[in-house]
Amino acid sequence: MLPRSVVVFAVLLSATGFIAHASRAEPTPIRTSFDRFPMQLDGWKGQQLPPIDEKSMAVLRVDDYVNRAYYGTDRAGVGLYIGFYKSQRQGDSIHSPLNCLPGSGWEPLSKSYLTIPVSSGGAARDISVNRYVIEKGLDRQLVLYWYQSHDRAIASEYWSKFFLIRDAVRLNRTDAALVRVIAPIALNADGAETRAEGEATAFVKTLFPLLSDYLPS
Repeated sequence: MLPRSVVVFAVLLSATGFIAHASRAEPTPIRTSFDRFPMQLDGWKGQQLPPIDEKSMAVLRVDDYVNRAYYGTDRAGVGLYIGFYKSQRQGDSIHSPLNCLPGSGWEPLSKSYLTIPVSSGGAARDISVNRYVIEKGLDRQLVLYWYQSHDRAIASEYWSKFFLIRDAVRLNRTDAALVRVIAPIALNADGAETRAEGEATAFVKTLFPLLSDYLPS
């Protein structure tokens, strides 16, 4: 008997294919372009990173994105990437960071989930995000990422596909985004991973209330 996860994935994959070929015109969500995403986020100052190269863009097929480094008052830095897809009907689907890491030379060392208390629209809530430690040579990084659509922050790729299908049927919308925050882990420093998690978590708390303007609900 096939494992349940394999069956669930096969069903979701088939349904996603059906959505991609659905003929209904999809409304364009109203949102603010990432061109206007602030360079200053409370105590974090942004620095623009080089544009994503054409080869990578051909794979990502993202409609709008922000790719920056942000530095805190103590010079602690994090990397921010948000990729927005206005529609996933024509094969332009969100790629999990796990699919890209090995090709870039990064190998995952650990995987878990992290719950972060945030605020959205003035209301407090908790979000669950993926937490990875990755390594390439002597470099290590802490990666936090999640999928966001219609004010939902989802860690699981399977659940993100489920909501993609449900929203396509109920709302005729398949827009969504990937949000990723990366913090370097200092080499041979006591508590370096804990510090990196603290920096990344603090940045997510600052970032999250702003997302509703750029990722439509």
